[in-house]
Amino acid sequence: MNYLAHAYLSFGNDGILLGNMISDFVKGKKQFLYPPVVHKGILLHRAIDDFTDTHPVTHKAKSVFSAAYRLYSGAFIDVVYDHFLAIEQTAFANEGALYDFSQITYRQLEKQNAVMPPGFERMFFYMQSQNWLYGYRTLPGTYQSFGGLVRRAAYLQDSTPAIKIFDQHYHFLQSCFDEFWEELRLFALNKMNQLLSDNRTLPE
Repeated sequence: MNYLAHAYLSFGNDGILLGNMISDFVKGKKQFLYPPVVHKGILLHRAIDDFTDTHPVTHKAKSVFSAAYRLYSGAFIDVVYDHFLAIEQTAFANEGALYDFSQITYRQLEKQNAVMPPGFERMFFYMQSQNWLYGYRTLPGTYQSFGGLVRRAAYLQDSTPAIKIFDQHYHFLQSCFDEFWEELRLFALNKMNQLLSDNRTLPE
C-alpha cells in the first residue's frame, strides 16, 4: 500500500501515523530509537506491506504490470490501490471528506516534525504542498504518482507504459482492490490493537 492507505490504516492515532508513514525511511536497528508508539507504527506499516504483498489478489493485480516492470510491478500496484481507496465511498464519502482527511493527516504529522527522519521530512514538504494524499483521487494525480515512482527508481525510465496498463485494466484492478480492501482494513485494525496492547519492546 502507498501513503494514503498507510495514513488511513493508522486509525487516527498520531504516533501510529508517524511510524506508519516513515517506515520506509527507517533502516535496521534505528527503528528502536523512536518513541514506543511510533515504533509500533513502523511495525504496523511492515505488517500491512507483508499482508498486501503476499495476498493472492495482489499477485493477480501485479500480473498486468509484470511484463513491463517486473520487480517494480508491486510498487505500481501500491499506487493503484491508493487511487481506488481515494474513491472508495465507505472510506471517503466524497471529495470533501478526502480533502479534510488529507489536511488532518498533514497537521498530525507536522506536530511530530522533530521526530521525522530527514529523508521523510524532505519528502513530506512536497507531499503536503502538492497534497499527494488528495491527488490519488484523480487520474492525473495517479499518473503523477507513477511518474514520481519512476524518478525515484534506479532502473526505471518511463511511466507511460504504466499509465496505458492502468487505463486498459482499470476495471479489473478496481475489482482486485474491492475484493481485498475490507480484509486488509480489518487485519490492520486488529494488528494495531494488538501492538498497542503489548507494552513490551517489540522486535521487528
